[in-house]
Amino acid sequence: MQFRVSPTSLQDSSSAEEWQARVDLAAAHRLAYIHGFSEGIFNHLTFVVPGRTDRYYQIPFGMHWSEVTASSFMEVGIDDAEVKRGEGEVERSCYCIHAPIHKALPQAKAVFHTHMPFASALTRLEDPRIKEIGQTEVGLSEAIAYDDLYTGPALDPAEGARLARVIGNKTILFMANHGISTVGETVADAFDRLYYIERAAQVQIYAMWTHQPLKQLPPQVVEKTKRDFRDEHLYKGPTPSQRHFDALKRMLDRREPDYAT
Repeated sequence: MQFRVSPTSLQDSSSAEEWQARVDLAAAHRLAYIHGFSEGIFNHLTFVVPGRTDRYYQIPFGMHWSEVTASSFMEVGIDDAEVKRGEGEVERSCYCIHAPIHKALPQAKAVFHTHMPFASALTRLEDPRIKEIGQTEVGLSEAIAYDDLYTGPALDPAEGARLARVIGNKTILFMANHGISTVGETVADAFDRLYYIERAAQVQIYAMWTHQPLKQLPPQVVEKTKRDFRDEHLYKGPTPSQRHFDALKRMLDRREPDYAT
């Protein structure tokens, strides 16, 4: 199976915005692999094709995240799961989870779903909630939706529609007995949330391993911290999530520059 087309011909036939979206999404796959967020050839990072509402980018089934490049992506129809551009097979659970979320939620141009080890471990607990025991956890807490119902492998778009309703106006989803999904207006937003929710879960599990009581922050500190995290006027220029992602891409440029081809 031919997974890639000529980068030059694809780049020439794509708008600058489309090509940048491909480069960013390829970077997200490579970075997710480097950070240990991936699981074999499964899990999915997708992004709506810029300027379109009817198709999104998805890698061909069988491609490893460590080999994804900007030219790897298929464009898949949101309403029919057909490959509109590119070559490869559409992994069924990706379509059934991602397409309905892209369609239902305006904040979900990017939909990232992983089985990251620490966050996924929390989803296996009777109480999977992130505790307000540190500033990162508090900063994330208002963005998290929890799905307490695992229905089996997602092989029907109705499951993705159900998950979209659970997410609502949130941007992080804990999927019971399963994994994590993040959504964002940009690839940077979705990746930043993926990164920090895994770190928060890791720290919480490490703290739980001590078998000492978790030290809950006082309510007044929690509320102040939430207000501080909501303040979008602390910095001029790019958002913190964009700055974070740009820094990670600079690292990737030095290490694996072929992702942008």
